[in-house]
Amino acid sequence: MAEILVAGGGAAGMSAALFAARNGASVTLLERNEKPGKKIYITGKGRCNLTNDCDQDAFLSQVPRNPRFLYSALRFFSPQDMMSLLASAGCPVEVQRGRRVFPVSQKASDVTRALTGLLKAAGVRILLNARVSAISLSDGAVSGVALEDGRSLSAGAVVLATGGRSYPATGSTGDGYRLAAETGHRIVAPHPSLSALETADAWPAALQGLSLRNVSLSLTAGGKVLYQELGEMLFTHFGVSGPLVLEASCHLPEDPAGAVLMLDWKPGLTREQLDARLLREFSAAGKKQLRNVLPALLPQRAADLFPELCGLPAALSCNQVTAAQRLKLLEMLKATPIPIRGFRPLEEAIVTRGGVDVRDIRPGTMESRLIPGLYFAGELIDVDAHTGGFNLQIAWSTGALAGKSAAEAFS
Repeated sequence: MAEILVAGGGAAGMSAALFAARNGASVTLLERNEKPGKKIYITGKGRCNLTNDCDQDAFLSQVPRNPRFLYSALRFFSPQDMMSLLASAGCPVEVQRGRRVFPVSQKASDVTRALTGLLKAAGVRILLNARVSAISLSDGAVSGVALEDGRSLSAGAVVLATGGRSYPATGSTGDGYRLAAETGHRIVAPHPSLSALETADAWPAALQGLSLRNVSLSLTAGGKVLYQELGEMLFTHFGVSGPLVLEASCHLPEDPAGAVLMLDWKPGLTREQLDARLLREFSAAGKKQLRNVLPALLPQRAADLFPELCGLPAALSCNQVTAAQRLKLLEMLKATPIPIRGFRPLEEAIVTRGGVDVRDIRPGTMESRLIPGLYFAGELIDVDAHTGGFNLQIAWSTGALAGKSAAEAFS
């Protein structure tokens, strides 16, 4: 019976260990923390948005980098397969807005508990407080691992599923990048993805805590529109966040210099319709000041700030607004520029962009092209996606394929 070691007890590692064991291997799961699945506990604000109930094409459209690499993994273990797996383990799921999938209980702990139960039923040994310090090789192939505490473990195959570098408190401190590099693999430099963004201008901080719904946000850089979507965003003390901003960050160049977010406060109205609305509001307002009329179009705090953004006096009487001033208001309502200074620190990002270069991994098996018996899974690989359960499904799918492939190759 093949002995397989899985380094990392997060989503990808648990999936890899389960599928390796179910395919006849003797499996030991090595987790550096005191319990497996630590990062799962904080996903979806503790509710665990575990996957997205969509088809493969829709799924891959949500993966900005290297989507084709995931074809085999998603074919082998789809979102629907994950939903069925959890249901079979006593953790029923439900589909919510945006086809996001959550446990019915709305508790991430139930997902981890179900997976741990499946691992134990499959005979997987779980070794806690076990941090891998090196991959052992013999004649250019994997022969086991060395642990930080000095122990050495032998194996016919090793699955590296140690995560990225976001949320280091959960154990994702980038160990896998070093381990992969030491065995000759190329590493795409880690950067934040699904990250809040710091703005070059100070005015967003004045709106700290203001949440916008049903607005449109686009990202431009280098003269190109890189992202555009309708949804929700949030102003913060450092800039902007919220679902739209997090997704936009996936498309932001590593050097964000010159990148600008364009905010459309009224995406449901064309410029012509909005101009007609402004004319009606100003005509009815008469001598009312601009600041007292804008709340009909904007949240109060934004309305207080908006004249200044447009370079207009807040006390300007509506019956004195010129056509040129109205045009300025119109253009700012449809496209308020928010220049980006940079990402928030990588440690705060939801996932890590970058990792083991997909060119060094066989997509049909997740095995290294350089080191026989070494497999990769999850966030450690240079693949990341939008919000909505896609990143966790990438972990489940790549882990499942890596575990199954390792078991079959070394059985």
